[in-house]
Amino acid sequence: MKYCSNCGAAVEQKIPAGDNRHRYVCNACHTIHYENPCIIAGCLPVYQDQVLLCKRAIEPRYGLWTLPAGFMENGESTEQAALRETLEEANAQVIIRSLYTMTSILHVDQVQMIYLADMPEPSFSISDESLEVELFREDQIPWDALAFPTITNALKFYFSDRKTGHFPLRHLAMSRSDEGELCCELGTHQ
Repeated sequence: MKYCSNCGAAVEQKIPAGDNRHRYVCNACHTIHYENPCIIAGCLPVYQDQVLLCKRAIEPRYGLWTLPAGFMENGESTEQAALRETLEEANAQVIIRSLYTMTSILHVDQVQMIYLADMPEPSFSISDESLEVELFREDQIPWDALAFPTITNALKFYFSDRKTGHFPLRHLAMSRSDEGELCCELGTHQ
């Protein structure tokens, strides 16, 4: 950030009085510009013994499979965002059961919230954001062609939890190590 969105003057990074982090602060009007994580909301849609996946028609990770999810918009709840993204990416209507995975993705300043959802009917289709949309049984999941580690985690948790019929909320924190490898910490809430 170079300029204040409030008055257009130059900003500088400094720790404002009463704060403990560097922020962009306007030199003219003294507005403090906070940068906060983006929220991604989506669904893990289930129809009978299958899950719905979308092949991405957009970057990043064009051509790889994912759950329907995307950035939350202002003025909507995380559940509304998850339902909207499922409709936009898969043209699918779902009924949310519960929040299932919440992942703090520290190295890109994002929080991803995936809701476990039921599909009453196997009705879905491609969209501007999806090249293909398909239902997969566990043995059909294209594990080597999944777009993001968070999606791999959610699917592995789901198929493991399905065996017991208990789907606890999973909270993960992901970051990159100095070598560039993804590191995960897991918390489970009953």
